[in-house]
Amino acid sequence: MAFFAKGLHARRHKTARTVGALLLREMATSYGRSPGGYAWAILEPVAGIALLSIVFSAAFRAPPLGTSFPLFYASGFLPFVFYLGLSSKVAASIQFSKSLLSYPAVTYFDAILARFLLTSLTHIMVFALVIWGIIWFGDMRPILDPFHIINAMCMAAALGLGVGTLNCFLMSMFPIWGQAWAIVNKPLLIISGVLFLFDSIPRPFNEFLVFNPLVHVVGEMRRGFYTNYQGSYIEPLYVYLGSFAAFGIGLLLLNRYNRTILND
Repeated sequence: MAFFAKGLHARRHKTARTVGALLLREMATSYGRSPGGYAWAILEPVAGIALLSIVFSAAFRAPPLGTSFPLFYASGFLPFVFYLGLSSKVAASIQFSKSLLSYPAVTYFDAILARFLLTSLTHIMVFALVIWGIIWFGDMRPILDPFHIINAMCMAAALGLGVGTLNCFLMSMFPIWGQAWAIVNKPLLIISGVLFLFDSIPRPFNEFLVFNPLVHVVGEMRRGFYTNYQGSYIEPLYVYLGSFAAFGIGLLLLNRYNRTILND
């Protein structure tokens, strides 16, 4: 029993060191080689939110919730890009670290975990800075609900990890899946409730769109920013169960076929 506990502790220590090394490599590769580095991670969503605010403020007098166009679109756009960025990063984990996975100390799980942690921390930082900037420059005093905001971020993280892990297997085994998935993702911004409220969608379209887990993520985030928004359609459990199912299936398939993928 003591031998087993010692072995488990050694493996955890080795995993922590490996993930730490992969995190440093990821940071240097993703943000250290381009001018501005982390500044682009902040400027990209800011530019997207600003564009949406300008376009829709020219067409409408007020956003569907509240009085601030930037805050309304930030509450939908930021969790959306969190999921999108996380799922794409995790999906490319094996391809990005394939040269290192031949070493016994580095596993596919280490590669996935490193990318998940770095991307999540980056998007959380971006979220906090952008929201703070909108509130400060807009001189607003919104009543925020931390529970719904944190829950929405956790839902986006779980969904990104689950979809990304499953796609990590599919894209590694079937490269054409990457192109097909990119096509599937094209209308996501429109059908995920980022540009409008899900409640405004007429039947029977809302009966189909409610199966999109991102609709629940965005709705949960807006409940955190607007205390008068009920969002009766929101089911966090639906998102979590679907995310964990995708994550589990992805890990099982990667565990079964990881040697085939590495030898390809």
